[in-house]
Amino acid sequence: MQTLRTIATFVLLLLSVWLGGTCTTDAAPRSTVPAAVGQPAGGQQDRILFILASATVHGTSTLPASVSFGEVVHAWDVFHAAGYAVDFVSPDGGAVPILDDYVSDDVAHRLDDARIMRGLRGTVTPAQIDPTQYRAVYYVGGSNAMYGVAENVALQRIAMQVYEGNGGVISAVCHGTAGIVNLQLAGGQYLVSGKRISGYPEEHERQDAPYFKQFPFLIRQTVVSRGGAFRTVESDDPHVEVDGRLVTGQNYASATPVAQAVVEALRTHTVQASNQTAAQP
Repeated sequence: MQTLRTIATFVLLLLSVWLGGTCTTDAAPRSTVPAAVGQPAGGQQDRILFILASATVHGTSTLPASVSFGEVVHAWDVFHAAGYAVDFVSPDGGAVPILDDYVSDDVAHRLDDARIMRGLRGTVTPAQIDPTQYRAVYYVGGSNAMYGVAENVALQRIAMQVYEGNGGVISAVCHGTAGIVNLQLAGGQYLVSGKRISGYPEEHERQDAPYFKQFPFLIRQTVVSRGGAFRTVESDDPHVEVDGRLVTGQNYASATPVAQAVVEALRTHTVQASNQTAAQP
């Protein structure tokens, strides 16, 4: 009987391998119970959370809106190369809109990259996130970033736990900066108050276009009204503002340098924290 059980176990193991049941970084065991995301076991990678909008149209119109795919890809590449794992969250969860007009030629082939597309097609909801497990958040831009993110209280709590509770970094690029305008510190002060901020300015929008009339607020105007110093350049060149653990970029071209600045900020502040701990008696 012992021999038969051994043979049966061996056969089941072979079937498991053949069917792809091995543990890899690209697969996770299925569960019928929704689990909180961002709970790595000991020794696993540090994590960064991408915050995306769920909106498929501009405001109350039927004008289609989309995530900026390149702003996902370029930042993901930097974080992945630096050894960070990335998770994706949106207000509604599920697939986020990716329109062809928001997929530039240099990243079009990445629509076949399962590592990224799995996350974009299955973003989790804020309720599924354990914010204590993240080193940084990254607000992705795109035309839909103006809707449903800035006012989402659950997303605000996640971001501020990362920033104040975890000592982590908040970052945003292009229209993604819209997502941070309502963030408040524990004392009630706006996060952007007294900070150097960048993002996509309303002066660069087509203000006579129907989509612009749907905007619930203007990024520069709101940042300034909350005490922030909004800084941009007139060209389409990358522009990034780093103010402590707050990193923001002006436009699509800024996605890579924003991510690079986040990695550097995490390294710098980790070293500082380690030195402070070592100096304690």
